[in-house]
Amino acid sequence: MRVIGLMSGTSCDGVDAAAADLELVGDSLLLEPLGAWSEPYGDEVRTSLAAALPPGAVPLGRVCALDTLIGQAFAAAAVRADRELCASGAELVASHGQTVFHWVESGRVRGTLQLGQPAWIAEATGLPVVADFRPRDVAAGGQGAPLVSLVDRLWLRGRPGVPVALNIGGIANLTAPDGTAFDTGPGCALTDAAARHFSGGRDGCDAEGALAARGRVDPVLLERLLAEPYYRLPAPRTTGKELFHAGYLRAALAGHGALPPEDVLATLTRLTAVTVADAVLGLRATEVIASGGGTRNPVLMRELAGLLPGVALRSSDELGLPSDAKEAYAFAVLGFLTAHGLPGTDPASTGARHPSVLGSLTPGRDGLRLPPRAERTPVRLVVGGGAGAGSDGDRS
Repeated sequence: MRVIGLMSGTSCDGVDAAAADLELVGDSLLLEPLGAWSEPYGDEVRTSLAAALPPGAVPLGRVCALDTLIGQAFAAAAVRADRELCASGAELVASHGQTVFHWVESGRVRGTLQLGQPAWIAEATGLPVVADFRPRDVAAGGQGAPLVSLVDRLWLRGRPGVPVALNIGGIANLTAPDGTAFDTGPGCALTDAAARHFSGGRDGCDAEGALAARGRVDPVLLERLLAEPYYRLPAPRTTGKELFHAGYLRAALAGHGALPPEDVLATLTRLTAVTVADAVLGLRATEVIASGGGTRNPVLMRELAGLLPGVALRSSDELGLPSDAKEAYAFAVLGFLTAHGLPGTDPASTGARHPSVLGSLTPGRDGLRLPPRAERTPVRLVVGGGAGAGSDGDRS
């Protein structure tokens, strides 16, 4: 089945699109990447989305408008992906949408909201769409995140030692071979917020860590940031911009005294590196496979490598999945699983009571014609016919 995966992460900067040929062969799911790219949000979407995210408050009319605007942006990305990556031969679209709120109370996820109405995608492409993946896991008592942990486990199965998948987006998350998965804390969320703050909104991020590279870590500010109670919660745990937002940063800086922007960025970059490294070391990892926009920050990656002596740190590109598009490919896999009646969650990762078939289905132009339910659940993901495949010995 040829599937388009669409994703916009917690950085909220645009749509990542990836296309793949997926096929179940025995107990393996074969993924042949067909290509991927990113499309930035237009000014209207970006401005409206920034105003709507915590700690902002918007009327329901604006939420409705955002649902449409984001849906249309995803639809345009799907049309382009079908034409340019699939030779107009795609059979399914899997759309994560844009998370705008993750409702967490006392460590329990009560609800989650992703915008990007899938009807716009189905109308524009004529294809069936799987969307709204997270709520089913939440309804089953899970965190609804990290949702790609099942894909990570299948992908890394059979690799030697203890490989850990790391994604550094707005929020950073990890998946371990035993299914342990959780958000470690801010990936780029606070550095992005600081870059916008100090540039008066002109810069959306600290590009390539340029400011952080010129600064010095402030130990008092770092200690204050590391006192955040979230870091001491047990797994599974999840967070988002409901916690780590611009207001959180302003509160941390309040009363601290003036610091040069570059020192603030250096300190926030160290915060991400420390919280990720502490989590990795707690899992006794021997290898970290990193993906996400944060991997483009050389300062962050150097800091992380320095805090993980003896742990191999490599990019997901080395295993066949482009770092910037890995999660879009993962949602293509989750859409494929849903279409074949297979669960897309691992209770060991999300804390749910049981595995669930994820998402809601929007029929395409020809109605809803799904393939027969798969007879076997895959135990491994093989990328590109071999890259990233584990050894034949681990078939559990």
